[in-house]
Amino acid sequence: MRIGLIGTGRIGAFHAGVLARHPAVEELVVADADAARAAEVAALTGASAVPNVPEAFTGVDAVVIASATSTHAAFIAAAARAGLPAFCEKPIALNVPGTLEALHAVEAAGTELQLGFMRRFDAGYARARDLVRSGRLGRLHTVRAITSDPAPPPAAYLPLSGGLYRDCLVHDFDIVRWVTGREVREVYATGSDAGPGMFRAAGDIDTAAAVLTLDDDTLVTATATRSNGAGYDVRLELAGERDQFAVGLDDRTPLTSAEPHGPGRPDKPWTGFLERFAPAYEAELDAFVRLVRGEADNPCDGREALRALRVAEACERSRAQRRVVEVAEIPGG
Repeated sequence: MRIGLIGTGRIGAFHAGVLARHPAVEELVVADADAARAAEVAALTGASAVPNVPEAFTGVDAVVIASATSTHAAFIAAAARAGLPAFCEKPIALNVPGTLEALHAVEAAGTELQLGFMRRFDAGYARARDLVRSGRLGRLHTVRAITSDPAPPPAAYLPLSGGLYRDCLVHDFDIVRWVTGREVREVYATGSDAGPGMFRAAGDIDTAAAVLTLDDDTLVTATATRSNGAGYDVRLELAGERDQFAVGLDDRTPLTSAEPHGPGRPDKPWTGFLERFAPAYEAELDAFVRLVRGEADNPCDGREALRALRVAEACERSRAQRRVVEVAEIPGG
């Protein structure tokens, strides 16, 4: 199998290493708007670099899109026109119309699009899903989703990110849907820009909280921050009438108990998403390879990204208007 990889930044370089090692991938072709960066990643992974992005769509069996967010929709459409299955990092686009346009191109071509919601491939989240579906927790009444980055991204990234709900909490919105099997009915969201001034300059927030009501009346809190100095903390707590479980609670969780005999600070707290979710990133690309080979169904198609984005859009509207927003208000349903 010959795969084209578009984008060789931090996540693209990681994907290049994974694909280059995959036994079913005979050749990996990498491309980037920065040709020198693509050549560097190719040299490190044993891939072949091409001088421009269009060449990555030629003579390949599939493409992996890990380029800048603003290019995702165009490259998805290009893959569809070429009849190629595509894997794309989230998001498809930063708004619903752009997302729908890309999805329509894929559906018109009859090709496959797999989205990179890597938490679906994490062992803890997968077990939580099984526990909920098995009835082990009893009636699920409360879910708490937490995403805390250890440090803010570069200031130049913020105006391009889509904001904290679309860029960060969209992962939580997707995984809550996937684990519970329910849809979000309504949201109430708020946020703070009291941190570094670059967030205010970008019209963004550095900390956010949302209360989601699912379609079976389960209540969900989802919080995120860009400035969690203790480390990278991503958890999902599920409380039911019979039992409760937590995803992301281990000896590296950057959380210290205030109790006299509780657990202390971890010796090696998680430092970032690539470290915490490395096995999940590998698993999602393996799933894509099997999809391309016709060995498995699509585990996360483009419509899943649209559903999570509509929740994020509802949160943005709720924060701006200071009111409860029904997800049905957001186009694209």
